[in-house]
Amino acid sequence: MNIITSTMRLFILMSVVFTCFSGQAGAQRLKSGPQDLSFFSSVDDTDQPYSVYIPENFDESKSYPLVVFLHGAWSNHRLGMRRLFGVGNAQGYDFIKPGNVAFENDVEASRYWPPFRPVDYIAAAPLARGTAGYQGIPEQDVYDMIDDLKARFHIDEDRVYLTGLSMGGGGTLWLGLTRPDVWAAIAPVCPAPPEGTMELAGNASNLPVHLFIGDKDFLFQTATEWKVKLGVTAMRLDYVEYPGVGHNSWEWAYKDGFIFDWFSQFKRDLYPGKVSFTTKWFKYNSAYWVTIDDMIPGKTATAEAKFTGPNSVAVTVTGINAFTLRLDGHPQFSPSKKVSVTVNGKTFSIRSADAVSFLLSEGNWVNTRFTPGLTSKQKGAEGPLYAAVAGSHIYVYGTADNPPADVLAARRAQAMAAADWTGMGGRIMVFPRVVADRDVRSSDFVSSNLILFGTRETNSVIEKFADKLPMHLDPKAENYGLVYIFPMNRHYILVNSGLPWWTPPKGKTAQAGLAFSGTNVEILKKYQDFILFKETPDYIITQGSFDNNWKLPADAAEALKGVATIKLN
Repeated sequence: MNIITSTMRLFILMSVVFTCFSGQAGAQRLKSGPQDLSFFSSVDDTDQPYSVYIPENFDESKSYPLVVFLHGAWSNHRLGMRRLFGVGNAQGYDFIKPGNVAFENDVEASRYWPPFRPVDYIAAAPLARGTAGYQGIPEQDVYDMIDDLKARFHIDEDRVYLTGLSMGGGGTLWLGLTRPDVWAAIAPVCPAPPEGTMELAGNASNLPVHLFIGDKDFLFQTATEWKVKLGVTAMRLDYVEYPGVGHNSWEWAYKDGFIFDWFSQFKRDLYPGKVSFTTKWFKYNSAYWVTIDDMIPGKTATAEAKFTGPNSVAVTVTGINAFTLRLDGHPQFSPSKKVSVTVNGKTFSIRSADAVSFLLSEGNWVNTRFTPGLTSKQKGAEGPLYAAVAGSHIYVYGTADNPPADVLAARRAQAMAAADWTGMGGRIMVFPRVVADRDVRSSDFVSSNLILFGTRETNSVIEKFADKLPMHLDPKAENYGLVYIFPMNRHYILVNSGLPWWTPPKGKTAQAGLAFSGTNVEILKKYQDFILFKETPDYIITQGSFDNNWKLPADAAEALKGVATIKLN
């Protein structure tokens, strides 16, 4: 594990050196074949490496399809590129036991590029912070890498494909289903998807999917469940099951460049006749020609919209308060004629040149565009707790009460523990700052989310925003833990007063059953916008989501009124 982590650090350093010498060179200055590039990440002011394949006889004026590959746990971008092209670890002479046949380990295989089968694609594989899954910061890295590629090359945006193995296969399902209109097709190999991904399976209604699994794989049951689900929901499902194969089905799935041939059949259709879309987050509020403008916090929103004829659309929605149909460009829409739109059984006849919007008002749908208020939940200001660590963020401990040295050291240690992204694969390549409240810079308030430890009495940053924050914990309530997220300056403040959110359940020394990213960070995924517990998360007094105006729901406010340690604003 330490060897792999050290190698990843070396990759980052090499990538920075390469970038400095190349001066972020244009495509025409790069050689054909596999190589390493990097992009600058505003998350932690680092250059993040990725591997890219450039076709032979590259023509800078030509538009190329793009294949994005997501590597598995304990792997990296260079190994990922090799796996994509079906080039495994080389077989050679065993110097430890002469006469035996040995395979090079992953570190050895990461040091060089073997010959690749030529394909007329650009292919790219991000490091994505190592073994961190593909949600939050690693997820953003994928899209930042794609943006960097678009700046360097002519990418055919209707032929962008996504594939990956194991952890990366799960990432393929997650990224593919949360933003299905980005991809022309996806191919998850022995996938280990994040929790909650299955609920989004209906989003594959316009997405071809190729699923690969070995019948001896420990993820075989998961894959068969996906096979059944996608067999109903996906536009097209191709499924291959390898007899006697364990958790290495990628050796067959990517053999001889098969995946490039399979992807070549498909182009993205931005204007399908029918759109089925499910989401829980404003972050993922749009698919094809349907945009969800307002939804119920903490609930699942579903929209199904289809053309029933020229200028005739039928829409069924649940968990949605407002939505927009962007019709301009659809082959069944003519702006010169009225469009008939039926919403949950109510029909409207509307003249529009581009888009039509609907709002639920007092239980009735009306043809009105939703305009969010300044304090409304919306994209970038919706929570939940995990959103605070899904982008640029700083961990801040309190010094406002001039604590003695031992107390100050304990507070700093708590913030350092929160900032430790160590996970299953060792140190994850995320490097947030940890600072005292007195050292928070003016620019930090407008550039980063702030993870604030302490109370308004002990942390001057919490006190700075105290009148705007929804609640406060009595600093004497040492056996309570209060954690909540709140929007501020177009970013988030996450307040953790009292016991830290990663306090182990009673009788346990650590949280169990966590996935790939840093242990303490991963725990935040379990909760919505706020949680108050006593002694351990075994005893939760209240938890849930703020309403669409960032107010406590009535039941939570009532529960907190009976807690003497909490003061509500």
